[in-house]
Amino acid sequence: MKQKSTNVHWHEGRVSRDEREGRAGHRGAILWFTGLSGSGKSTLANAVDHRLHELGLSSYVLDGDNVRHGLNGDLGFSPEDRNENIRRIGEVAKLFADAGTFALTAFISPYREDRDRIRTTAARPDDFVEIFVYCPLDVCEERDPKGLYKKARAGEIPEFTGISAPYEEPDTPELVVDTAENSLDECVDMVLKHLVKRGYIE
Repeated sequence: MKQKSTNVHWHEGRVSRDEREGRAGHRGAILWFTGLSGSGKSTLANAVDHRLHELGLSSYVLDGDNVRHGLNGDLGFSPEDRNENIRRIGEVAKLFADAGTFALTAFISPYREDRDRIRTTAARPDDFVEIFVYCPLDVCEERDPKGLYKKARAGEIPEFTGISAPYEEPDTPELVVDTAENSLDECVDMVLKHLVKRGYIE
């Protein structure tokens, strides 16, 4: 992205990130759920969010559809717009992490380059936790909660990920969760166990 703003400077706040994390009782981080439409990203992210809330931890879900109602309402689904969609979300998620909060993002985010860019621009090396929500394409199509695959197969939705547009699976995600083989509670447990193992929460 070419920086168009000039004469702008980053201002450090009087409250540090460490102080915010100390009050929250856990580290801030970006939990990036990626996978095909219908794989269960939003369902899982919201279930993890609920579990974190029950534990008294600070978290917030940035959902793909919800964000396109406002912040990214001016973007379509061309490769360029998909890139910008993910770039903006990455910047918002970084602010949440800096505030000592878990930012849970539920986006297809089909391109490795976009996801890797967020990883490399995160404030800390371990701020970005890539969670690959794996589900076979045929199972996603069977679920098809929004009827999108049916429309894509009929040619009504151009550039639909998995059908007429590519999805690039993560090479080395921090965690792979198979929603076709595991229940929702089991998938949530996998995420929470990973956060404990890696020291994000106790």
